[in-house]
Amino acid sequence: MSSLEDRIRRAFIDETVEILSALEAALLRLEEDPADSEAISSVFRSFHTIKGSGAMAGFDEMSGFTHEIENVYDLVRSGKITAGKSLIDVTLSACDLVREMIEAPPSNEPLFQAKTNEILSTFKRLFPETAGTKKISITLPPSGLNPFLSAVTGKSTTYRIRFRPAKDIFSSGMNPVLLLNELRNMGDCSVVAHMDEIPELADLDPEACYMYWDVILTTVRDIDAIRDVFIFVEDGAELNIEIIDTEENGEAEDYKKLGEILVEKHEISREELEDILKEKKGAPLGELLVDRGLVRPAGVEAALAEQEHIREMREGRQRAENASIRVSSLKLDTLVNLVGELVTVQARLSQASLRRPDPELLSIAEEVERLTGEIRDSTMNIRMLPIATTFSKFRRLVRDLAGKLDKEVELTTDGGDTELDKTVIEKLNDPLVHLIRNCLDHGIELPELREAIGKKRKGSIHLSAAHSGPNVVIKIIDDGAGLDRDAIRARAIDKGLIAADSDLSEREIFSLVLLPGFSTSENVTSVSGRGVGMDVLKKAVESLRGAIEIDSKQGIGTAITLSLPLTLAIIEGLLVKIGEEMFVLPLSSVEECVELARKDPARSGNRHIANVRGAVVPYIRLREEFVIAGEAPDIEQIVIVKERGRRVGFVVDTVIGEYQTVIKNLGRVFKDIEGISGATILGDGSVALILDVPRLLEIVEKKEVEET
Repeated sequence: MSSLEDRIRRAFIDETVEILSALEAALLRLEEDPADSEAISSVFRSFHTIKGSGAMAGFDEMSGFTHEIENVYDLVRSGKITAGKSLIDVTLSACDLVREMIEAPPSNEPLFQAKTNEILSTFKRLFPETAGTKKISITLPPSGLNPFLSAVTGKSTTYRIRFRPAKDIFSSGMNPVLLLNELRNMGDCSVVAHMDEIPELADLDPEACYMYWDVILTTVRDIDAIRDVFIFVEDGAELNIEIIDTEENGEAEDYKKLGEILVEKHEISREELEDILKEKKGAPLGELLVDRGLVRPAGVEAALAEQEHIREMREGRQRAENASIRVSSLKLDTLVNLVGELVTVQARLSQASLRRPDPELLSIAEEVERLTGEIRDSTMNIRMLPIATTFSKFRRLVRDLAGKLDKEVELTTDGGDTELDKTVIEKLNDPLVHLIRNCLDHGIELPELREAIGKKRKGSIHLSAAHSGPNVVIKIIDDGAGLDRDAIRARAIDKGLIAADSDLSEREIFSLVLLPGFSTSENVTSVSGRGVGMDVLKKAVESLRGAIEIDSKQGIGTAITLSLPLTLAIIEGLLVKIGEEMFVLPLSSVEECVELARKDPARSGNRHIANVRGAVVPYIRLREEFVIAGEAPDIEQIVIVKERGRRVGFVVDTVIGEYQTVIKNLGRVFKDIEGISGATILGDGSVALILDVPRLLEIVEKKEVEET
């Protein structure tokens, strides 16, 4: 395969993955409301796009497969069949198969024949009439119009064409279908055939042509090129070509209404239209016109096809105007790493300029600092993605799993436009999947039980995301059975995780479910109950420098809150010093800094407690915790942080100030050091360790429990 073909396939695969995500969302909307015309059109357009692009990218079998499904949804769109649950089920299976087909090597394409036949057979069993659905030949445009091969130069124009050939066209050796295919070769083309003038069989002349066609064509070719297609059949034929849209025209929703199109095409007079509109009582205009005999069905179909065609063309132009450039994530990661190095070098330059009495150097350093900050912020924004894409994937998960568990569950979301670093989103997918599975299996009750206890038959799971300072807070809330506080405590005592006489708060008891191997489920299922996963979830969230909290009311539901940093690459930090060692605390956790004199511990009975404006604040001496040699200064500093609703202090020798922290991994040798989440390189080339505040607090609390 040539590099060009490979790039074409890669572009098609990337685009199709996005289309499939939107397609699944539209199918689930359609399942909730089978009359949702927008969802029906979205499903039809998605399969139509995959079909055409797949053929151009070399996925011939997949193109034929999606073409058959497109035919089915053409029947749905025309109201001949209804999109019930069975149709949605098999269509979702088709989406899964398309995803498999595009991700498999080209040599494996024939291996999917059995699966495609099985799914298409299911469609035909559900709707036998689809077996006779007309086949539409896929005529590929020339390479000059292929979006995967080269860009079209010049602006496109949309034409309305009425072609009614002479009745004796066949006797002259001409085939109208070939002329229509030639129009298709010019660009995007929609064709509606008028067959209402075909007589009864007894009156039919087999050598006469009774059909005529309405064509909507969007092309960069001019009107003369279109007329040249019909140059040999124009005599005796009716040929009307009108310009109805150009690239300069407005939004997709701004195009003419159905009645306006029919008046323009002289299918109905303005007076007749106004009379019908005055009498219109809820029924679609097209149906009223056909019922009154004012317009033939094919005329309404052609007008609707024109509306749809213009809307698709305008939406396509709008997408092109706002198009993004696909960049490999590896290239993006390299850019972020380089920006991180630039931030480090800029810090060195700033320090060097402060040590030298050179106003020009100081001015240059300040300018570099400003530009570096702008580059850093711009690069970080490039990595930011809305979490809506991740949320939308879970609708399918909830639907399928609820069906498997014989439960009725509705998933609602909020804050889908909240943006997170792409790395955080990628690593967040598995933890959220596990939480949702737990909500469905352990939380939401069976429909009959919910009704018996006075709840709605259908349970709910709500996903939300919102910014909170430098963090994003994600909540998963269900209205299920909630956590049994006493059962969790009893199981923890049985497993020796806590002492029988331990006095734990409700939140501390709920946090026990995050320990390895902990489960209150008596039954092991394919979904959960083995006691694995929640501890992995906790580790995954902590690896993202996040925190997890559980709140629950038995019989009412459970809320799980994840607090995560916006990015894992660069953070705002507070640089502190202990002896000769430098440390960084995430600035998002820091509330304030206060002094601690040596006489203060004596007044508190040598307990690690400080009085901060009348409030009692416990503190941790980092010098003792990290066993740093040397004598502490007479006046130390307490950096007070807020973690999980509590205020705790970290005692350090000196607070240096705010610092742009480029996070570096510690490497395999030091990756298991507790209380340290990474390191950063300072302007003078030395290394400062980044403190993991939540984990440090856990370590100290565990020591205190063991000592008592």
